[in-house]
Amino acid sequence: MKSLSKWMLGLVFTGVACAAHAEEAAAVTPVQEAMFAVNNLWIMGAGMLVFLMHLGFATVESGLCRAKNCSNILFKNTLTPAIGFLTYAICGFALMYPGEANWVVGKILGFAGIGLHNPGGNPYSYNHGNYTYWTDFFFQGMFAATAATIVSGAVAERVKVHAYLLFTVVYVALVYPILGSWGWGSGWLADLKFHDFAGSTFVHSVGGWGALAGIILLGPRLGKYVNGKAVAIMGHSMPLATIGVFCLWLGWFGFNGGSILSADPEKVSYVLITTMFGACAGIIGAMFSSYVFIHKPDVSMTLNGCLAGLVAITAGADCVSPLASIIIGLVGGVIVVPSVLFFDKMQLDDPVGALSVHLVNGIWGTLAVGIFAAADSGFTFTSQLIGVLAIGATAFPCAWVIFYVLKKTIGIRVTTEEELRGLDVEEHGAEAYPGFQIFITQ
Repeated sequence: MKSLSKWMLGLVFTGVACAAHAEEAAAVTPVQEAMFAVNNLWIMGAGMLVFLMHLGFATVESGLCRAKNCSNILFKNTLTPAIGFLTYAICGFALMYPGEANWVVGKILGFAGIGLHNPGGNPYSYNHGNYTYWTDFFFQGMFAATAATIVSGAVAERVKVHAYLLFTVVYVALVYPILGSWGWGSGWLADLKFHDFAGSTFVHSVGGWGALAGIILLGPRLGKYVNGKAVAIMGHSMPLATIGVFCLWLGWFGFNGGSILSADPEKVSYVLITTMFGACAGIIGAMFSSYVFIHKPDVSMTLNGCLAGLVAITAGADCVSPLASIIIGLVGGVIVVPSVLFFDKMQLDDPVGALSVHLVNGIWGTLAVGIFAAADSGFTFTSQLIGVLAIGATAFPCAWVIFYVLKKTIGIRVTTEEELRGLDVEEHGAEAYPGFQIFITQ
């Protein structure tokens, strides 16, 4: 009798739960249901475009470096998104988006616990019914490894592969999501009306500050600076670098367009236009700038001009006018060339120009929001400057400490002989172009 009673009681509760779920689902209109599907499809598609950007980074970095290090760079860029996505699942998502009830220290350190926390139930109940929990995680997770990928190119051709991977695990798991939570997770920068639409600061500058710390502690490549002057070390494949830039350019439409977090045609199309304007203006700006500073239309500088324009427009793609997006991209392309020359003068060896593209233009693009955004937006130059300074004052020391601990324990730089022979053979035992390389052993 007791078993029968429990069974009947279970049926009653199940029926009540099903009825409540059916009533909740019935409250969704056909239009809302259609928009829910379209929003999810667009955001997931945009996430796939962001994933494509990792191929772009891999080919840009390998193309701008020497053939003897190509496999090493491809290896790092294959591991980076895997590490980024998994660490984001373990703790990154919960750190970046803790929710109002999970802030541990004011609006500085939020943490909703280890692992993923799918609320379950009716999928329309998540985030006001705009998209599902898994769509949100998929898109945000694709962003997570991008900051570390920026570091990869900057420290290329002399960093130990396992040291880079350990740095990536710590930086992506902890530093990136905590800093991101200050703005995107409703932290203290969000309260100040700091605006970084898709990551000029939270992604690109964070990666740039990490790159700067790595470059300083590693030192320059052998033969890069002779008698105080920079010596050009040419990349082995401009076609690879060009393919990579176009992959990144295409992926950026998902990077910025997906950050609308809906398929609203007016908003998405507007962001795609400002993104395109920023990239095009960056190319033109870098072309003219290379004429002025190095007296020739340099291909690598022009390619970096495209990326500089894209990084610069990323912070304000949703809130600046089309004309302003052209100006922002143009300035980004112009300043990327003297920035590369400046870092060379300071003997900060950056093989791919990551500091100039991601750090310098991440800062410029973020500040540009305070200059060009509409007055009624509430975004001020002061708030933007506070955000830039706060992120720099945190990201750089954190990256420095991680690299410094690695340097003092396992070491972060390969030996002179290993660097001369190439990291493909020394670190991986496999050449990218077998039979076509001549190794320098003396």
